[in-house]
Amino acid sequence: MSWQPSQDSLRQLAACLRDSLSGFDKSAQKQAEVMLQQAKSSPDINNYLAYLFSSAHPPDGLQCSESDYHLVRSAAGIMLKNNVKSEWKNIPEESLNFVKMAVPMALQDKNPQVRNYAGNIATEVIRRGGLLSWPDLLPQLMDMIGNTSGQVANEAQEGAMSAMTKICEDNPRVFLREVNGQRPLNFVLPQLIAATKSPHPKVRAGALTAINVFTPRASQAMVNSIDDLLQHLFVLSSDTSPDVRRQVCRAFVHLVERRPDKLQPHIGGLVDYIISQQKGDDEDLACEAAEFWLAVGEHEDLWQGLQPYLHKIIPVLLECMVYSGEDIALLGGESDDEDEEDREQDIKPAFAKKNLNRTTNANGDSANQNEGGNGYEKLAGMDDDLEEGEIDEIDDGDENPDERWTLRKCSAAALDVFARDFRNPVFEAIFPYLSQNLKHDEWPHREAAVLALGAVAEGCMDVVVPHLPELVPYLISLLEDSEPVVRQITCWTLGRYSEWAAELPEQSQREQYFVPLMDGILRKMLDKNKKVQAAGASAFANIEYKAGSHLEPYCGPIIQQFVRCFGKYKDKNMYVLYDCVQTLAERIGSLLATPELMNQLMPALTERYNLVSDQSREIFPLLECLSYVALALGPEFAPYAPPIFVRCINIIHMNLEQSLAAASNGALDTPDKDFLVTSLDLLSAIIQALGEEKSTELVKTSPQPFFELLTFCMEDPADEVRQSAYAILGDCANYVYPLMQPHLRSILPIAIKQLDLDSMLDDEVGDGFGAYNNTCWSLGEITMQHGKGMAQWVPGLLKHLVEIMCNARVPKSLAENAAIALGRLGIENSDLLGPALPTFAEDFLSLMKKIEPTDEKASAFKGFSMIVGQNPQAMEKVLLDYFVAVAQYEDSELQNPLKQELHDVIQHVLNQYKQIMPQFNDFLGQMRPQDRQTLTNNYSV
Repeated sequence: MSWQPSQDSLRQLAACLRDSLSGFDKSAQKQAEVMLQQAKSSPDINNYLAYLFSSAHPPDGLQCSESDYHLVRSAAGIMLKNNVKSEWKNIPEESLNFVKMAVPMALQDKNPQVRNYAGNIATEVIRRGGLLSWPDLLPQLMDMIGNTSGQVANEAQEGAMSAMTKICEDNPRVFLREVNGQRPLNFVLPQLIAATKSPHPKVRAGALTAINVFTPRASQAMVNSIDDLLQHLFVLSSDTSPDVRRQVCRAFVHLVERRPDKLQPHIGGLVDYIISQQKGDDEDLACEAAEFWLAVGEHEDLWQGLQPYLHKIIPVLLECMVYSGEDIALLGGESDDEDEEDREQDIKPAFAKKNLNRTTNANGDSANQNEGGNGYEKLAGMDDDLEEGEIDEIDDGDENPDERWTLRKCSAAALDVFARDFRNPVFEAIFPYLSQNLKHDEWPHREAAVLALGAVAEGCMDVVVPHLPELVPYLISLLEDSEPVVRQITCWTLGRYSEWAAELPEQSQREQYFVPLMDGILRKMLDKNKKVQAAGASAFANIEYKAGSHLEPYCGPIIQQFVRCFGKYKDKNMYVLYDCVQTLAERIGSLLATPELMNQLMPALTERYNLVSDQSREIFPLLECLSYVALALGPEFAPYAPPIFVRCINIIHMNLEQSLAAASNGALDTPDKDFLVTSLDLLSAIIQALGEEKSTELVKTSPQPFFELLTFCMEDPADEVRQSAYAILGDCANYVYPLMQPHLRSILPIAIKQLDLDSMLDDEVGDGFGAYNNTCWSLGEITMQHGKGMAQWVPGLLKHLVEIMCNARVPKSLAENAAIALGRLGIENSDLLGPALPTFAEDFLSLMKKIEPTDEKASAFKGFSMIVGQNPQAMEKVLLDYFVAVAQYEDSELQNPLKQELHDVIQHVLNQYKQIMPQFNDFLGQMRPQDRQTLTNNYSV
């Protein structure tokens, strides 16, 4: 190394780093943190950190033990990684080169934690600078992994593989993009496959982990190597290391999705292998193996191949659904804990936003299929900011089995999938098990049987129904079981069968089965055990979703119980209670606005709202819940709206300021985007609920400039924030257009830029398409209001919307929304769009065929027809398609004046063609007789 440190500076820095991680002397720790912050301004700070981090021995004169010096190196590694992450653009080239020399040295260190830190630093450099910023790294790592010189120590091979795995996991895209005409994965993948033959288990496991990053992704490298990989997997399937076998199972799961044709010939052997791994003693390995059943069961081309093996598979699933002795110990003999406060670390909400946006697709389909939680959902939350090897206190291995993804849950989920695949044979296979265990003396067997019965509810309902008159009363009796875990799973299972009870044809039958079921679950919402409370609330949300209008006669008692829950629940269960309230609001709609119900619910909800701080994560589900309540109450929400509206504005303003501060100072945390998303969604709901006059007043008196905040959110890097921002933008066009109009000069360029096709298609996982859908929708709404004022924006909109409509890689729903936006643009700007008609006419007509009738579709078809009227000759190739589309256009719900306007525009266009086409009637003769007859009946042709 050419650069040499000052020994005095090195000792001072080492002392500060040591003190910064020492919890014994708080004063020294605080002083060390201040000094380290000051040291960051030194141009050589990263050289010093890299030197200490990669040096196995303390600098001369530093008096510290081996464990203290490990703290020094750990702190140096963490600080160096954070500096690369936050100060990348400011790090001098000389310092980066020094870091690049230090990291390979540290990867060979005897200490595994130091090797982990080195891998974290390497992956951060690649994340910030790409592979070209360190072109020697991959060849260097592969040489160390392969031990090409024959002199590399075991630690170095393991350290290099650990780094390689991290880089693959954190930066997969850089391997798939061309660099100097080559895709790095073509070079890396064969070497990773070769590394699975390493004599070192950690290297084999690491190689497979890295390979599994790319197995689900489409790449030529994987196509070229798939047969070689498969042969290696079969060899590794009997590996002595459970970590290796775990990755083998994961690879098979990925191959189910990516290359099922390669697995199909081996399905019998795979069944035996997966069963053997699932029945082993290693819980993680068994759980990974059980994922295979889920993957195959959900694959349309593979699941039938499992039918001959169901007699082998299902007994194993049932066996694995019983709580193990270890799990029972971790459950800790739970009993009455309703009065105990929740510990903050126990409150890890699995917050799943429902889409309140106007358009998930052009047909207006809703994806809100609320299952209200289930007995085997994935609840394991991880802190994305923690790297392997860094100091964390999250996973102590003693989590409650109810709060992590377990073999039990995975097996139950697989049984659910098989029940939907194979239906009756699955119930026949489990019936003897249910008969033996539903009334078992030992609660773990009783509980597992109830779980199995719930798991097959969806797939085997037809064959279970004859047994339900006997089963449902028994399950209701189990709600009083002495064991809380049994009461808990019984709530879930009854929720799964609630639709049967709610849909019984006779009122007397519903009184016999549905009312006791509903009453039992409501009572469990106030069980003396908090987990049973949560299960009851979750099950009741499921009942609300499935029973719908059947709940209306019982809404009074339901709301009363919710109010009691608001008074009783501790913080954690509030999250489930919000889901109950919002699902009820969604299912009964305006009925919630009756004074009897509203005057009970709103004071309880408002009281809780006033207790929750703007910084609490509880604000997410609370604001989401209020969004549904506002939409249900409609104008009756007006008395509650002003303070809630102002609070949402302030939360958005505060979080945007914090995001800007974090962007300029890497030491600050970026706030959770859900603060923005839920606040925007609630503003959107309030504007829709209150209508034009009252919404205008709220926006006009906003404590912060409303549209300025909105434009910041429209440009947010997070897809979900932009999705919500464009939803509210469209609402503003509908309800507060006069206030929005002066801001369109700044809003429209941002919105049009959002439609850049290259940016969309670069989003490999497609998470951003909801934002693009809402952008198209909002632009269509603005167009309907702004009319000819859109003229200056027509060229940009035309370019982007046509590109979206015509690109096969774009999701159908987005292409449909683009077509609607373009059609609506033609209503007032048909003269500007007419010359471009040949570029989009065919795609427009094709897309419009599949869109369900809505006012948006009608206005788009009207605008398109006006464009046709401007350039009728341009339709020569697709004119017959247009005439057929006109003939087949049906919308019995369409109201005047739009209905009459659409008819008049089409009539005008048909008249044009009648005048310019000498053989007009002969042309019509090419249509199917029924289509021609419809056209003749509806229009004067």
